[in-house]
Amino acid sequence: MRPPCFGQPCFGISQSLRRVTRGGSLGFHVMVSGEVIFVLGGAASGKSAFAETLFSDAQTPVYIASAQAFDAEMRAKIDRHIARRGSKWRTVEAPLDAAGAIEALGSADVCLFDCATLWLSNHLLSETYLAAEQARLLAAIRSCPARLVVVSNEVGMGVVPDNALARRFREAQGRLNIELATAADTVVHVVAGIPRVLKGALA
Repeated sequence: MRPPCFGQPCFGISQSLRRVTRGGSLGFHVMVSGEVIFVLGGAASGKSAFAETLFSDAQTPVYIASAQAFDAEMRAKIDRHIARRGSKWRTVEAPLDAAGAIEALGSADVCLFDCATLWLSNHLLSETYLAAEQARLLAAIRSCPARLVVVSNEVGMGVVPDNALARRFREAQGRLNIELATAADTVVHVVAGIPRVLKGALA
C-alpha cells in the first residue's frame, strides 16, 4: 500500500510538523536577519517538508536548489518538491556554487538551501577541491545577512558502505554536518516526520 503522500505534495506532513516540538506546539517561528537554522534527517524523514513550514509567512522566499535531474526518477522527485512549495518561491539553481548564491542574499531575504548533501555529492563526483569549496560555503553561511535555513542528510547511522567512494562520502557528510551545526543558531533533527530541537530554540 502506498503512503498517502506518495507522488503528491505531502501537505498533511507539513501541517502536522507545524504542531510538533519537544515541548508541545511549535507554532510559527519568526526568524530574524542573519539567523541560521540547520535541519537534518535521514532520507524521506520529512526534513524538507518541515524546513518549508518555517517560511509560511514569507512573501517571496528564495530556494537554493542543489539537485540535478540526471534521470526520470530524480526529475519526478524535484517536481514533487516544486509542487509542494508552491509558486511563491524564487528558485536559484546552484548544484555547485551554493556559496555564491548565499553570498548574493541581502538582509531582507529569507532563504532555504536544500540540500547540502546533494551539493556535497555533486562536488565529490566533479572531483573539485572539496576542502576549499566547503570552507567557502561555511564562510558564506556564517556571514550571510539573510534569514537562512540549511537542509542536510544524516547518513552516519546505518551500515558501513561497501565501497571506497561511498565511505568517503559518508565521512565527508558527517564532517560537513558538524561544521553546519556549529555555524547554526538552531539545529533541528527530523525523525519519522517529527522535529526535535538539538540546539537553540524555535519558539
